[in-house]
Amino acid sequence: MLKRLICSALLLTSMPSFAAFAPQQALKQLPTGSDASLLVVNPATNKIIYQHQASHLQAPASTQKLLTALAAKLYLGNDFRFSTNLETQGNNVILDFNGDPTLESSDIANLLRQLKQQGVSTIKGNLYLNGGHFTGFEHAVGSPWDMLTQCYSAPSSSITLEHNCFEGALYSNMAFGAKTRLHIPNHQPVTATNDAIVVTKAQQKDQYCELSLQANDNNSYHITGCIQPKKDPLALRFAVQNTTLYSTAIIKQELKRAGIRLDGKILRNDTINGKIIATHQSAPLTTLLYIMLKRSDNLFADNLAKTMGAKYFNQAGNYANGVAAIKAILKQKANIDLSNTIMVDGSGLSRNNRLNTHDLMEVLTYIYHHPKLGLITDLPVAGKSGTLQYRKSVLNAPLKDHMIAKTGSLFGTYNLAGILKTKSGEPLLFVQLVTNYYPTKAELNADPLPPINQFEKQYYTSLYNNY
Repeated sequence: MLKRLICSALLLTSMPSFAAFAPQQALKQLPTGSDASLLVVNPATNKIIYQHQASHLQAPASTQKLLTALAAKLYLGNDFRFSTNLETQGNNVILDFNGDPTLESSDIANLLRQLKQQGVSTIKGNLYLNGGHFTGFEHAVGSPWDMLTQCYSAPSSSITLEHNCFEGALYSNMAFGAKTRLHIPNHQPVTATNDAIVVTKAQQKDQYCELSLQANDNNSYHITGCIQPKKDPLALRFAVQNTTLYSTAIIKQELKRAGIRLDGKILRNDTINGKIIATHQSAPLTTLLYIMLKRSDNLFADNLAKTMGAKYFNQAGNYANGVAAIKAILKQKANIDLSNTIMVDGSGLSRNNRLNTHDLMEVLTYIYHHPKLGLITDLPVAGKSGTLQYRKSVLNAPLKDHMIAKTGSLFGTYNLAGILKTKSGEPLLFVQLVTNYYPTKAELNADPLPPINQFEKQYYTSLYNNY
């Protein structure tokens, strides 16, 4: 729909009421070499108000979650819930996982309590973990290796527990040259060591020293490097590396707490099934999407994408059939053609994803014209909620409370896609895809606001005031 309007886009000079809008002046705030793709549409007429390099393919980052969210609403429906089943097969017990990103150890404990209430105080066989609902990679192609230890890169696995993530803290309030202290809660079934030392600012600069985290498939973590002294501990959030091993260890803990003896072993078997005796269900899709969009949660998005792939193609879900399902669903149910969009995940975390502003605008337009879907109210609000609560460019009036948008960021990438309610009360839909953003130190030090925030503040304030 919007693609057909490209040739008939209104020129800026033909709009007297819009004459004071000066996008080129705002673009000058970006560092040399930055690549900005911009599109603004009047949703009442579907006419393009402004566009700049709108057909360029860019990395969408987390704005891609809008595609995943819309497909999930249209296909899975508001009542969809992830289900984790406790099953029995002879003397064996089975925990059948299906990728619930909200599943916690307390939920496993509740399932085991129900097992014991049925008279089982000893599992005479094995306890099997079935993770066969998903298959293939747990990280999308194009995920940088150096991100895989961070919680925002938690592995997308059918066996998901405690968000496949755990927390720790690094203490550096000590003398120069001393080794820092790493704290990981005792109940976490991981191994973590630390050799990082406390240094001065000059030492850190001269030695080109920084904190470094290494991890392996045994869920062993090692911190090296250096850090300047800090009064407060540095909060750390680690991604689980081996989801089966991590979940196995937690389940052992919960068996002990429940007073259930296991004669056999905890093993993974992705094909075994039995009689369902208890089920834990997640919150409904409406809640899951609210969390996913407000917090920009990658695990929620990728597990939902794989779930759609599994259901749509009637096979184990993976990244490939997940993105294929999203494209097919949006084409069939919303007439949105994303055949030229490059998608490799549901979250936008991979650097291999590419789309242009017109594709994203079609999704945004559909969401806007179908408010009963509820996705508009799930988006962050400028200066108020989610990933826009503290974004410096929109933190204050007049943009505060007047912009709702999905954010997206990767290294050198700063994106926005949403709705701006202008001074006149009229809404505008906008997509911003800025990449190759690499300001110099001089540019960063020239103003309290970084160049990207200067651009956004000037660009959207001008839109707000002049339309």
